[in-house]
Amino acid sequence: MRAAEEMLEERDGAVATGSRTGFTGWRRSDLGVLLGFLALAVLVMIRLWLDPNGRVLDGNDDDHGIFLFMLAHGERVVFDGAPLFFESHLNAPVGVNMMANTAILALSLPLAPVTHFLGGGVSVAIILTTGLAGTAAAWYWLFARHLVASRRAALIGALWCGFGPTMISHANGHLNFVSQYLVPLIVWQVLRLREPGRAVRGGIVLGLLIVLQIFINEETLLFTALTLGVFVLAYAIMRRAEARATARRFLAGLGVATGTTLALAGYPLWYQFLAPGNYHGQPFAPTEFVTDLLALGAYPRQSVAGIDAVAERLSVSATEDNTFFGPVGLLMIAVALRMLWRSAAARSAAIAGLVLLIASLGPRLQAAGVKTAIPLPFALVSHIPVIDLVSVTRFAMVPATIAGILLALAADRIGEYPRVRRRRFWVGMTLALVPLFPTPAPVVQGDPLPEFLTAGLWRRYVPDGRTLVPVPLPEVTTGRTAQRWATLENLDFAVPRGYFMGPADPPHDRTGSWRAPVRPTTELLNRVQATGQRPALTEADRALIRADLVYWRAAVVMLVPEAPNVAALRATLTGALGEPRLVGGVEIWDVRSLVDHPAE
Repeated sequence: MRAAEEMLEERDGAVATGSRTGFTGWRRSDLGVLLGFLALAVLVMIRLWLDPNGRVLDGNDDDHGIFLFMLAHGERVVFDGAPLFFESHLNAPVGVNMMANTAILALSLPLAPVTHFLGGGVSVAIILTTGLAGTAAAWYWLFARHLVASRRAALIGALWCGFGPTMISHANGHLNFVSQYLVPLIVWQVLRLREPGRAVRGGIVLGLLIVLQIFINEETLLFTALTLGVFVLAYAIMRRAEARATARRFLAGLGVATGTTLALAGYPLWYQFLAPGNYHGQPFAPTEFVTDLLALGAYPRQSVAGIDAVAERLSVSATEDNTFFGPVGLLMIAVALRMLWRSAAARSAAIAGLVLLIASLGPRLQAAGVKTAIPLPFALVSHIPVIDLVSVTRFAMVPATIAGILLALAADRIGEYPRVRRRRFWVGMTLALVPLFPTPAPVVQGDPLPEFLTAGLWRRYVPDGRTLVPVPLPEVTTGRTAQRWATLENLDFAVPRGYFMGPADPPHDRTGSWRAPVRPTTELLNRVQATGQRPALTEADRALIRADLVYWRAAVVMLVPEAPNVAALRATLTGALGEPRLVGGVEIWDVRSLVDHPAE
């Protein structure tokens, strides 16, 4: 009995530090595993790969569009010398603070040649595919080198962390959340800071990883930091002597990492929070997007056992199935925790996951789509700066990953159990994992770009310093086509408005908003698009439209042919600007003289 306890203590410390030697050597089969991850990622994204520039992810076409914008910005930085942290060709003439958005600069800049020569849609497909496969591969490496001795255990953990319901859900448009391959490396480096002689070298390496993660996704970094903070605190309470012995060098390493991060990312972070275009908070209340309690045991919509109607009731959107472990999966997570309960490291990880899971439930409990009056702890911290920038349900991404870690550790330890227990365990794992096998991401065909854009005919009408105004204007939900067209052309021309994050109405209201401040013309055209009713324009209405065109420095107005209620939109524009002309497959209104001589 004493020998078993000593073995558990040894494993406990190894898991907590990430220092355990895993496989005795890498085999050709491990390369096969990595290639299998890539093949599975291609399978998930296969429908997009068939026509990456022509198709749009149906699960979240809005966010597909905003990341096309991020990639177009990266292309402009590399090929046009555009400012790194500011984009002037969307939301003209004000522009967009790119650090205040998820600019994914660590991805968009290396892929700028792909975006330039092959199109932003190809870059989207590459990022989503390599994000899924790369995240699984990174976790497989961490499990294999430091946490488990069984290849099967490492494979289970990597598949769950890289292809579990959370990751597959975010692959419907969230390029930033799918690209989590740095997270295992950050976790590993943090845990190694307690080793002698690691403070400076380990701190610098950790700082560099943090900087890279900042330029992929800051929310993921925040979740990782909160999780590690709770884990370290819980482990230190359970292993006080060990914590006291290593605290000085651990804190020293964190200090070096912090200094490295601030030295390299201090200015970008200042630009994010203090430069023009900054904002605070979100355009929605924390109570709107929370984790439903019943979602823990349901199946995700994009799985072989998923039922769309059930998932839609229990989830915010197709990109936010952040739990959805399935009933047997939830049971096996509990079984794994019971098996590992004597490990302080496993208990600490479970505590961290539970804390973040409770946070994801929001200020009040929601179950089966019904918001109850039961208060939860998140109400106490929901308005803290930085926390108020997070979509609350995404805190559940943490327990989803920790579940994969616990399952891998349990699969590694099950070999110590009697044969009957082993058989039951593997039956349970099979019943848990098979129903969660992912299905290909759904797509829809996007509106084809007109010759007016693809052949560069717009250049005859839009000189430098002026804008092309598509109607419907680029907006979240109502102007998806216009933003997609502009970004697939790599923002070679400037357009007003757009889908991005910025202040709602500066300087009076700096609350975060998904669109530019309201203007009379956009509100008018949005009503026409929604109702299909042509308004009776007054001279005052025409004056407001002309004033907005002057504000936008418009050169030409272009009507999107496939827009909803396009006839009413055409009639409204004709009533305000005169008859259009047909050029390159679209109707346009040349307003250069109107803007050059607004008084006339």
